[in-house]
Amino acid sequence: MKKLLSFLLLTLFAASLTAQNTNKFFKSNHIKRTMNKAAYWQLKNPKHELYDWTNGAFYAGVFAAWETTGKKRLWNAMIDMGEANEWKPGPRLQHADDHAICQTYIDLYRVEKDQKMIEPFRKTVDEMIATPYKTGEIRPITWWWCDALFMAPPALVKLGVTLDEPKYLEFSDKLFRETYDLLFDKEENLYARDMMYQTNWKEPKTEANGEKIFWSRGNGWVMGGLVRVLDELPADYENRAFYEDQFLKMAERIKSLQQDDGLWRASLLDPKSYPGGEASGSGFFTYALAWGVNNGLLEKSEYQPVVEKAWIGLNGLIQPDGHVGWTQPIGADPRANFTNDSWEVYGTGAFLLAGSEVIKMDW
Repeated sequence: MKKLLSFLLLTLFAASLTAQNTNKFFKSNHIKRTMNKAAYWQLKNPKHELYDWTNGAFYAGVFAAWETTGKKRLWNAMIDMGEANEWKPGPRLQHADDHAICQTYIDLYRVEKDQKMIEPFRKTVDEMIATPYKTGEIRPITWWWCDALFMAPPALVKLGVTLDEPKYLEFSDKLFRETYDLLFDKEENLYARDMMYQTNWKEPKTEANGEKIFWSRGNGWVMGGLVRVLDELPADYENRAFYEDQFLKMAERIKSLQQDDGLWRASLLDPKSYPGGEASGSGFFTYALAWGVNNGLLEKSEYQPVVEKAWIGLNGLIQPDGHVGWTQPIGADPRANFTNDSWEVYGTGAFLLAGSEVIKMDW
């Protein structure tokens, strides 16, 4: 009996310590410190051209971290980035990847009111609207891959809202709906990465367990893009319901695919083939679900526990030096291997975006 009592007391004590250790992750000071640590490490370890899509995701997170922590160092880093880029998008006129960085330009413009920060992007979009897109076999539309829905729509919608120019919102609506019609699987409520990952493609691809291939990061970027669009659109915008409906359906599906450690695997429907929790997809899902709770689109009692588990899991990916480990490298599907030493700037961006919403929740 004494042994049983001792075991129960030890179990309760261990559970108490675990609760104490995880509770710290939700304290405001801890969230800010961790966000700054991750951002500072990444700024010291740059990668890719500053206008690149990877940095588009990173600096979106840096702006969110600056809003959250108010650190001047983060603000200066964004201004330096914009100046180095001459406030231009990437060189490809119609490629969504080259528009992602412009999200941060517009966010900075809203504070500074300096026209040079947005004028190059406005001119690019006007030229893009006037220039027909050249299609191909797997590129029948402008935004033919699902990640594009994070890259370009938030930038276009931010531009339209900022300048009170409906044409930019309408253009984004048109291209977004084309991607939805092409890639959204209404049975799974998930996006295929591109046409080659659909079951009706001439050479169908499946996971080892026979399931369809749905990439965690690709769907994470879609959900991140959806909430960044929804965060901008007026409540009475005529097409807002289109985006809300997608977000709600995807949120429910993503919730069902969360693993025991709170994270999501590189392949959403075959987690056993990719056992490690992946930082960038998990970070974007956490960001999107937390935003949904904070903005009243998702039921708090149902989704806040999902966010809680996810945020604890994400904190476990932060390495002692501050870098966000377990980030899958650049690719187009779940197959690329990654470890605790694997990092990419977009993994940090996703973590910073997640923290910026988690800190707003009522813990």
